[in-house]
Amino acid sequence: MTDPGACRAVLEAALVEPARLDAAARHTLAAAGEPLLETALREFAAAHGAAALPLLTTLAADEGARGVRRAAKRALYRLAQQGVRAPAPPARRPVVERRPEQVSRAWLSGVDGTGSRAVWVLFEGGFGGSALCSLIVNDVAGILDAAGGDITRKRLEEELRSLRASQKLPWIEVPPARAVAIVGEALEVHTRLGTSPPAAFARWRPRFESATVEATPTRAPARVDPALAERAGELLAMPELASWFIDPEAVQSDALALLEARQSRLVVSDQIKAEREASIVVRIVERELPPDVRRRWAQRLDEMAFVFDATGRVDAAAIARATAAALADEGVEITRQPFATGLARRALEIAGEVAAGRLNAADVSRKP
Repeated sequence: MTDPGACRAVLEAALVEPARLDAAARHTLAAAGEPLLETALREFAAAHGAAALPLLTTLAADEGARGVRRAAKRALYRLAQQGVRAPAPPARRPVVERRPEQVSRAWLSGVDGTGSRAVWVLFEGGFGGSALCSLIVNDVAGILDAAGGDITRKRLEEELRSLRASQKLPWIEVPPARAVAIVGEALEVHTRLGTSPPAAFARWRPRFESATVEATPTRAPARVDPALAERAGELLAMPELASWFIDPEAVQSDALALLEARQSRLVVSDQIKAEREASIVVRIVERELPPDVRRRWAQRLDEMAFVFDATGRVDAAAIARATAAALADEGVEITRQPFATGLARRALEIAGEVAAGRLNAADVSRKP
């Protein structure tokens, strides 16, 4: 059996150098027997007070020596009675696994006549919550507006029902990769223009940059189908494309020239009047639809073709893709394309309404 002096020597050495409380030192204390060890620990605690707390706490947690553990706990209790207590250990926090954040769902609206559309992207992950990012993006100006925040599944479904009931343009769920790509394209517009997205987008940008999405297969470019492209007027008659026209402000002088021709007192045949109007339309198309603008309208048509497919209008989707292919092909004469002339004629009509004071110019502007 270990004598009291040996126990005290072990304790004093460990107080100075905690690493010396090794297996041999613990064996020495355990071999002393509980009554002798309790006396040694009581004297040790009385001699060192608060300085003895770390060593006593370590011994009180020794699962390998029950007698040592019990004697140390009694020594700690006596010190506590004297007002000397070890600081309480921090509360254990539940371990919650943080998963990589990913885009789980996404929605798009159709494209309006300014090139704008709504984009909703649902992020899930992190600590298990969901956050909805709501954007308005434009193919000319980039990101116009950003909003959103944490959302529950129930609230999300309520918002979707409300949006579908009030949205003038089609509203569809899409593969997440498609929505993320559209946001990426909007950011590229800002880079090209040297502008910045709205400040509210700053909190979402890192999420888009780090979020993971599954890639979706790309569609082969549509071929130019003259027969389908000739039916482009059917597209412009659809409610979803009611806002599609060239900016009326750009054709204001043309609209006045057309109005003067119609109101002229000169007696001319209907054929001559039609020819004059056609020449004005050709002039507008040539001026307002250069190659880069043609490509922009073609991209809008491609996007609407996707929307038409998603809403079960396969025929409209085929016409939209064929018209987009004709617009994008600079080898196809633009002034003979019904879609281009339709955009110009509608712009002339609206510009005439503005000139007559029946429409407000700001309400029909195609500037985003």
